[in-house]
Amino acid sequence: MPGGRSSHKTTGKLARQLLFSEALLQAKGTPPQTATQPSTTYEEMANPTQEPSMDRILQEISAVDHRLVGMDNAMVSMAAEMKSICTEIASFQTHVLGLEQRVSKVEAHASSFQNRDQELLFLRSKLTDLEDRIRRDYVRFIGFLENIKGEDLHRFLRDTLPRLTDTVFEPPLEFQRAHRLGPRRTGTDAHPRPIIACLLRHTQVRQLIQKARTQVPCQLDGHIIRISADFSKETSDRRRAFLALRPRLHQMEVKYGLFDPARMWITKNGISKDFYDPEDLRAFLDGLSLTDSSTLPPHRDMMATDQNTPLKDLAPGGSGSDHQSVITCPRGRDLERLLHSHDDRGQVLHVVALHTQVADRDKSCSPSKPLAETT
Repeated sequence: MPGGRSSHKTTGKLARQLLFSEALLQAKGTPPQTATQPSTTYEEMANPTQEPSMDRILQEISAVDHRLVGMDNAMVSMAAEMKSICTEIASFQTHVLGLEQRVSKVEAHASSFQNRDQELLFLRSKLTDLEDRIRRDYVRFIGFLENIKGEDLHRFLRDTLPRLTDTVFEPPLEFQRAHRLGPRRTGTDAHPRPIIACLLRHTQVRQLIQKARTQVPCQLDGHIIRISADFSKETSDRRRAFLALRPRLHQMEVKYGLFDPARMWITKNGISKDFYDPEDLRAFLDGLSLTDSSTLPPHRDMMATDQNTPLKDLAPGGSGSDHQSVITCPRGRDLERLLHSHDDRGQVLHVVALHTQVADRDKSCSPSKPLAETT
């Protein structure tokens, strides 16, 4: 057929071109294609009508079989690896499940421990209160010499305390027991041990402590005697922490009172408040100081150097104004003139002297250290 002839001609032409290309490659030193390669040879392409030989077919089948065997081996190896990974994942899942169960148990125990902590704090407070109630009839004496011991200590306290506090006790003082605390101290400069005594009547305990507080200091033969109530260690620590805040309360002009066993009562700006924890009182004072500092009126620094400086320049707020100024006076006569002066309307200026400073006429005074304050 004409179409078949043209196809054979085209194929033969292509085969001749390939043979020519192969010859050129061999001339350049490129190794020719081996017979074992599975690709179709040029001779077969030149003769498309020729059927491949049986050996060629077997070689191709063998090559395909080898490739399939390699793929099977690879698949077996991958399957083994996947199985190992699945086993590890299952182990991890089991481990994670066990950890979750343990965490749940720990959380449950933690919540119960938290409740127990609250119960322990409550029981501790109850124990402290019970100990303070047991000690409410005890009185602590500090300063008595060591020459009194045993039963003589009862007689000594019964005879000495009325004279020491200038009080007549009716009925006379009676002690259940009295003894010194701790081992005897040695040395010439050793302080006498405290005496703790349990009185029979609580009313006499309060009377004795009240007299000791009003009659300060109590002295016996030139020795200062301190009389105080006996508290538990926790209560004593709280009282000591409250007393450490007294300078700050004085500085902030806060009225206060420490009541038994450890309760601090304060009053500021007509508002009273009770505190049982020193940390709560400290936090309250911090907030109070911040509030006071934020509500203070603004100050204005000025310098008065001339005796003839008008007062309206010293206090630019004028009469009837709420303006507040801070005036620094390098000379004492300027401060004296301010303290006894009137404004331009004849009204008295409210002047409060803050500090006193002596300086020479030519020496300036820093505005950061005000000497007088006008309102």
